[in-house]
Amino acid sequence: MNIKKSILLRVRLAFLGMLLFSLLVIWQIFNIQTFEGSKWRKMVEDVTFKYMPVKATRGNIYSDNGSLLATSLPFYKMTIDPTVASDEDFNAGIDSLAMMCSRFFGERSERDYKAKIKQYRKENKRYLVISRKMLNFQQKKKLEKWPLVRLGRLKGGIVFEKMDKRYLPFGQLCYRTVGFVNEDNRGVGLEMSYNSRLGGQDGKTLFQKMAGNNWKPLHDEEEVKPVLGYDIQTTIDINLQDVAEDALNRHLERHDADYGCVVLMEVATGEIKAIANLGKLAQGRYIEDYNYAVGAQGLTDPGSTFKLASLMALFEDKNIDVTDSVFVGNGELKFHDKVMKDSKPHPRKYLTIKEVFSKSSNVGVSKLIFDHFGKNPKKYVELLQSFHLNDPIDFQMKGEAKPYIKDTEDSTWSYLSLPWMSIGYEMGMSPLIMLNFYNAVANNGKMIKPIIVKKVWSGDHVVEEYHTEVVDDQICSMETIEKLKECLVAVVEHGTADNIFTENYSIAGKTGTAQKIKNGQYTKSYYTSFCGFFPADKPKYSCIVVIDNPKGFSQYGADVAAPVFREIADKVYSQDYEMHKNLKLEPELVKSGEFPLLRAGQKDELQYLCNMFGISNHYEGDEDWVAAHPVNNAIIWQSRKIIENLVPNVTGMSLRDALYVLENAGLKVRFEGRGRVDSQSLSPGTRFYKGSSIYLRLS
Repeated sequence: MNIKKSILLRVRLAFLGMLLFSLLVIWQIFNIQTFEGSKWRKMVEDVTFKYMPVKATRGNIYSDNGSLLATSLPFYKMTIDPTVASDEDFNAGIDSLAMMCSRFFGERSERDYKAKIKQYRKENKRYLVISRKMLNFQQKKKLEKWPLVRLGRLKGGIVFEKMDKRYLPFGQLCYRTVGFVNEDNRGVGLEMSYNSRLGGQDGKTLFQKMAGNNWKPLHDEEEVKPVLGYDIQTTIDINLQDVAEDALNRHLERHDADYGCVVLMEVATGEIKAIANLGKLAQGRYIEDYNYAVGAQGLTDPGSTFKLASLMALFEDKNIDVTDSVFVGNGELKFHDKVMKDSKPHPRKYLTIKEVFSKSSNVGVSKLIFDHFGKNPKKYVELLQSFHLNDPIDFQMKGEAKPYIKDTEDSTWSYLSLPWMSIGYEMGMSPLIMLNFYNAVANNGKMIKPIIVKKVWSGDHVVEEYHTEVVDDQICSMETIEKLKECLVAVVEHGTADNIFTENYSIAGKTGTAQKIKNGQYTKSYYTSFCGFFPADKPKYSCIVVIDNPKGFSQYGADVAAPVFREIADKVYSQDYEMHKNLKLEPELVKSGEFPLLRAGQKDELQYLCNMFGISNHYEGDEDWVAAHPVNNAIIWQSRKIIENLVPNVTGMSLRDALYVLENAGLKVRFEGRGRVDSQSLSPGTRFYKGSSIYLRLS
């Protein structure tokens, strides 16, 4: 009995102990959460040392030829531990230091600087930020010669805290594509898409908490060294990027449009050579604010550029030819209770399929599609899907919007969907999706994935390399491709885009003008575009231009977007030596047999030659470089002024003179032939960037 009582007593005591312990734990939790002045919380707040990350230096972003698009530059914040210096050193240098800080930073008077530093020393405070102003490396070197500063960290107490800032050598050029990453690790563009590669690995060092909730590093060296970020090389050609942005910006301003974008791509490789995205600010100017070419805001009804897909579906499924006739009547066709209209009436009631496409007849295209697929619209949709028009590209930059092709099973499918889809409505296509489709036609049916990053590397070691990736070897038959190319060329030769026709090279493309929908109703605002490739007979580049909601009299793709395409194509053509045989940039300077050596060059040398041979010559200018202009039996020297960042005119010069002029201007020269410069790949007077290549043909 006594044993049972003893066991029962022990059990009760154990239970009571557990109860008291639980109450104590609950009290502690309640005390920590409720009483902010508790000793426990005070102890936590008084922790004065902790390891904090040291940011790694981000990798660089380069253009295709190695020009820097983004890099990290070191900047420094000047701080001081006033307790470090001896009394002798401190008293000897404080006056001069305060004076120099006041003059250089200008944030306080000399007296205030001196008083603040002395106050911190008296109160044994060990961390004072002299200025929030960020110093570059050259400024830091200059400040290191100041009193106290030159004693070093251990004797003078001055610390330059390093932090990197992102620098864009080309300013706003390609700004949205390069992008950024903020302190919260959020961002856009390549900076964000390749953040894990560019960002490197942060290091660690021990920091001490100082007055004002500031933290200072305790050592010059990190405890764990940061690892530098990898570099990435893009496919962007900085010269073509400049051309694309400049042309787009001017035409956006001219038409007071809401936004616009341009994408220029190499047909065979899928490399994007230029991508410009400009949106309008409230002040009326345009900046790179959003990636309209890829993102959701650029996902919209493409309009008539989509008619190429409709023709591809027709040619693939039906045995028809571009010469077959289509009844278009007076340019109106009723589908149930809704009327399809063309923008203008046609001179004839019947048009060939090629004319329907080149004149962008809505009636003709919708009638063809409805007649051939009206009983089986799912077949039409399946063909569009087989062309990969509803497949995401899996682009190398984040933020790609998924395209949308309406299916017959969709709840919004109606008897109007087929004819309106055939001309580019009731769907969502980004400019990059449309360009990739046109690029496949230019590439004889081979669809490849667009790329904007070539490789990732660290030093001499390539970490990742990206090559052309084939999506589909043949999206349609070669017979269909030939028919489509014929129709695309007709658009520019005698169709809606005949205003951009040029005899120098052939262009194949299609205009697009889509009415925008607001509250379920079509409005009088438009989404205009032009998509195509050049030269049409041997395509090297494909390009799409989009200008949204242009104002004024001209609101169609032919008048708004197509001229931008032509302007970009002209510049590309003039700069690409391999695309064509260069046209002579100026007529022959002299007749055959007359003054054979006197074409262009250094003024003093040419005048000397003329005087030696007794040839009359005259010059009233003061430029060093001239060209010969024969007048009867004399020569008038015409000046060739060399202007910074503009391509010099070296036609007629000897190779020696041309090399001297071009290389001093900052161009890389390649040449072929012998004799004097007959033609040059970069047009004289056009802008260029240091390191660009120029090709010379000598004869």
